[in-house]
Formats: sequence, C-alpha cells, structure tokens
Amino acid sequence: MRSHTNAVQATVSPDGMPQAAVIGIAVTDLFEIVFDSLEATRKAVNLSKNPRVAFVIGGWMPGDERTLQYEGIVDRPTGVELEALKAIYYARFPSGQSRLSWLGLVYLRARPTWIRYTDFNKNPIERIELDAEQLKALE
Repeated sequence: MRSHTNAVQATVSPDGMPQAAVIGIAVTDLFEIVFDSLEATRKAVNLSKNPRVAFVIGGWMPGDERTLQYEGIVDRPTGVELEALKAIYYARFPSGQSRLSWLGLVYLRARPTWIRYTDFNKNPIERIELDAEQLKALE
C-alpha cells in the first residue's frame, strides 16, 4: 500500500449514485488510509452521509499487475489523534502543509473492514484477503 501515493476512491452519493476520484493517500501501520479534502467536495459530502468507502490501489504500471481492493469506514479524527495522522500524511506529502490555510480543508481516515491483495505477476496468482475479524486481530 505504501508503495503508491494515489488511489481510486469510491463513494455513494445521497441519491445512490456511485462517484469516484483519484486521491493522494498516506497509510498507517494499521492499514488506515489518511487523505485530505475540502468539505464541499462530492467525496466529503457523500462520506458525511454514508461513511462507507472503497479504494483500489495499484495495477496502473505496465508489467506490474498488483492490486489492492479495500473497503472501509471513514471518520474525521480530532485533537491528538488528528495531529498524529496529519504527521503521517505530511511525511508522505510535505507540500500538503501549504493547503492548511484553505477554507473547509478536512482530514479523513478510512479504517479497513475488508482488504484483498492480488499479485497477477506470480504464477500461480497470489491472493491475500483479510476480513474485518482478521484485521481487528492485527491491532
């Protein structure tokens, strides 16, 4: 996950329509995905009404057919927890600090409920899948 700086992120609009965007991501040791957005964006509005999210990471480089599918729940951390996550985000994206003055900037954290890693480069194909219970045991 950390070998990639971007992911395709998908949400569902209040009227049930799928919406996706490419976003910059930072990843914690617990497989949490941290990203920033503006409160008025479709993704932030969607996630405030329905915190379920999906991501696809990888699979974009010719000859490197490894992908990670990710489902999770998004929250908006505050206080000390937010500061720790921002430090992880800024370590990945130092230029992110230049957006601190933007009106409506928010930091979002996705906690995984399901992850599937697939390496199509290997024969046989390698798949690793973790459900909510297995992810919880890693904490």
